[in-house]
Amino acid sequence: MSGSTERSLDPSTLRGRALAVALLSATALFMENLDATILTTGLPAMARDFHVTPVALNVGITAYLLTLAVLIPASGWVADRFGERKTFATAVLVFTVASACCAASRTLPWFLASRVLQGAGGAMMVPVGRLMVVRSATKPQLMKAIAYTIWPALTAPILGPVVGGWIIHVASWPWMFLLNLPIGFLLFGISLAVVRDSERQAAPPSLDGTGVVLTGLSCLLWVVGLELFENGAGVVSSGALLALGLVCTMLTVSHMRRSPRALFAPALFRIATFRTVMVAGSLFRMAVFSVPFLLPLLFQTAFGLDALRSGSLTMAVFAGNLAMKPLTTPLLRRYGFRGVLLGNGIATVLLLAACGWLRAATPVTLVLLILFLGGAGRSMELTALTTLGFADLSPELTASGTTFATMVQQMTVSLGVSVAALVLHLTQGTAADGGAGHGSFRAAFCAMSALALCSLISFARLPVEAGSAVSGHRVRTQALGDAPAQG
Repeated sequence: MSGSTERSLDPSTLRGRALAVALLSATALFMENLDATILTTGLPAMARDFHVTPVALNVGITAYLLTLAVLIPASGWVADRFGERKTFATAVLVFTVASACCAASRTLPWFLASRVLQGAGGAMMVPVGRLMVVRSATKPQLMKAIAYTIWPALTAPILGPVVGGWIIHVASWPWMFLLNLPIGFLLFGISLAVVRDSERQAAPPSLDGTGVVLTGLSCLLWVVGLELFENGAGVVSSGALLALGLVCTMLTVSHMRRSPRALFAPALFRIATFRTVMVAGSLFRMAVFSVPFLLPLLFQTAFGLDALRSGSLTMAVFAGNLAMKPLTTPLLRRYGFRGVLLGNGIATVLLLAACGWLRAATPVTLVLLILFLGGAGRSMELTALTTLGFADLSPELTASGTTFATMVQQMTVSLGVSVAALVLHLTQGTAADGGAGHGSFRAAFCAMSALALCSLISFARLPVEAGSAVSGHRVRTQALGDAPAQG
């Protein structure tokens, strides 16, 4: 859409479009995250039909993650080259068709090929969806728009095992993938009707091929190393791959600094808010995304609950995520990003650590309260972090910043689970009190709380007015006599 046409639209139309794009992106993210978490529940049933072991079938999860790791770095350039509307709609269609292929799979090679195709769609769908949200919303709208895209990342890992167990119980495993078809085709149609391409350069810069290869290889090594570690393949092999990943990452950084057309603009890392979110925010994300891994294990192995009761308890986290949504904008406007990230961050750290002291004898009401408040705190912190990361990006840095942020977040999810699994492994059987496994879970929750606590040091260094153009918090400081900023 041309700039003149865009300016001719009235403000209410722009608000409606920004909201529609945010909901569209949130639904796509929810579909992808639910698909990723629901699959683990159905692996035993699928393995029986494919005549392989569940461990062998786990390669389907790895193939999907590897495809994401390789293709996500190029997603921003593809969106700039072909337009967000065409790229997003095509990605949704590819992901949906690949889901149908997964459901129709009857052999392991067929399933693997379908998962690779599904990963190709997901690699473009999620980062381009987030890019659409950032570009379609004005600075004052950005906070609310981002809030809609946060809850899928938090709720899908909670709902996935419950929904997957229910599907396996009442139907069969292909329905785990067929569930994506009505959602995907609906998203495809709506995206063609709602999404409008942002104004782009007539001739976008050529793709940084070296940067794509180096970044993709770095992500590939990190993902494979983390997957091997999580699956118990051994510290030596996973450590070697992670070390190679670190070396490749250093080469990637060196290339980005020297290349005049780098895949990720070096100017990104001169923006204090973006740098803080990418570094310190990653520590907090690692802690947050370990929760869907730790809680079901705690309830089922230490508490002795079945999957249904365990899933029912974790639904309190989902309720907390939703309950915080209407409070996010007023709180950020009142206290600003720095105040919320610090105050809410401290409360979230304490609630995360409190999970380590839960016992089977703990009153259910107290368990639900801790999980509910923890879910609300994690939702608030992630919304603030994600919004602050985009608050100071200029239009020409939006695509590069969105792609980099999506890539980093993909890595931190896996890294958070790996660190939690490592602590559980190292502390097994070390506690003499509290019952089977309680000491290990206490150590894991405390370790993840410590990671989140470390991030608060960087948050405290943020200026009070950080991200004020988005939060509106600057209005209160101006009331004390500051002259309003011009332009």
